[in-house]
Amino acid sequence: MKNLIKKAFKLRQDTLKRFIEKGEAHLGGSFSMIEIIITLYNKILKKNDKFILSKSHASFPLCILLREKGLKPKISTHLEIDPKNGIHCTTGSLGHGLPIATGIAFAQKFRNIKGKIFVLISDGECQEGTTWESLLIASKHKLDNLFVLVDYNKIQALSKIKDALPLGNLLSKFKTFNFNCINVKNGHSFKQINNALKKKRKINKPTIIIFNTIKGKGIKEFENDPVWHARKLQGNELDIAKKRFRLS
Repeated sequence: MKNLIKKAFKLRQDTLKRFIEKGEAHLGGSFSMIEIIITLYNKILKKNDKFILSKSHASFPLCILLREKGLKPKISTHLEIDPKNGIHCTTGSLGHGLPIATGIAFAQKFRNIKGKIFVLISDGECQEGTTWESLLIASKHKLDNLFVLVDYNKIQALSKIKDALPLGNLLSKFKTFNFNCINVKNGHSFKQINNALKKKRKINKPTIIIFNTIKGKGIKEFENDPVWHARKLQGNELDIAKKRFRLS
């Protein structure tokens, strides 16, 4: 796992460089999902599998990772469909990625096409009706080729989830939809992430994995602060971030 830890540091480093170059924001949600996507692309995804990033305001690290894999997606805040470069649907408006992933999973199962569909959603998207409608559909049609990954950093936009629109016991809610449900206590532990993604599950059930993460992970001064959902680095903040990732 030491190699993956190094990859995570470098991906945060490269993402920070791009943020600075392009005057980009969304550091918090980008850094909370780094270990999840690295595990997917280095340990889990196979030839016929697809990954969809629904929370694509955090798309910079995904695009950088795909480029490291030899693909050439456009690096932008939101994603436009480009299958040959690993972007399987247009995302950006939250609450859209899961319905699309559910539709793809349904179509592939109906047509007996091999491959799993992984979709990473934000906890903020769990406040949206399309999310729960999609879970109902996935459960009804027993889409065991669908894997819903929740980046549960407990912050949405400019406030904490519990202050904006509390989700309560999210794991308990998901269980009522007849999913295989897994809770990962440390969403930055490669071992825990890998074990959860490879865990044996009941067939004929879709799977949900909740990853408890830290928004802004990697820059201690910025962690768990809602302001870093969409704040651009400026002034002394640049010096703090550069120091953490050994940038001049």
